[in-house]
Amino acid sequence: MRATPTEVKIRSAEDGTETRSIEGYALKFNKWSQPLMGGYFVEILDSRCLDNTDMSNVVATFNHDESRLLGRTGVNLTLTKDNVGLRFKIDLPNTTLGNDILEEVRMGILSQCSFAFTLPDDNADVWTRSNEDDAKFKRTILAIDKLYDVSVVTTPAYEDTNVSVGSRSKQAVQKLKDESLKKVRELKRQEALRKLNIEYLK
Repeated sequence: MRATPTEVKIRSAEDGTETRSIEGYALKFNKWSQPLMGGYFVEILDSRCLDNTDMSNVVATFNHDESRLLGRTGVNLTLTKDNVGLRFKIDLPNTTLGNDILEEVRMGILSQCSFAFTLPDDNADVWTRSNEDDAKFKRTILAIDKLYDVSVVTTPAYEDTNVSVGSRSKQAVQKLKDESLKKVRELKRQEALRKLNIEYLK
């Protein structure tokens, strides 16, 4: 699950009046996340990460609770990919929850969203070391396997969302660590050889 720092708004009709639809971006491309896993890494979504994503059965929920359902693709949830990211529109049902969400979005009580997804087993992401103080690594997500839900949420805190780092990703991070250690050892070896050479010339 990931939070998206984007505003959820009520969609206006052509004459400017409000509708029962809310809209926003479920995710945005090329935007760095806040530090995840206590500053372990930050991540960014490549603009091509949705090229082969299964979005055939996505639900819209409140706080990722499937018992608090707001919509479903093919019924009243529309997903549209553009150069910014993945935009959603929910035609809210005339239910207690739907009416409550509409009023709370109107008042600005609810204004942000989140999404749940999985990654494919291969070629899903790339890890690099970070030069920033707030994270050790940078993760670029190249492919999303399946999108499960888009959710209007009360508190979209990145640090509190369910962050999964698979075994392949851990291996990639370990490789970066090993490469850095090898570089340090090589630099020390070269420095030692340089000192020996100076001593020999003396």
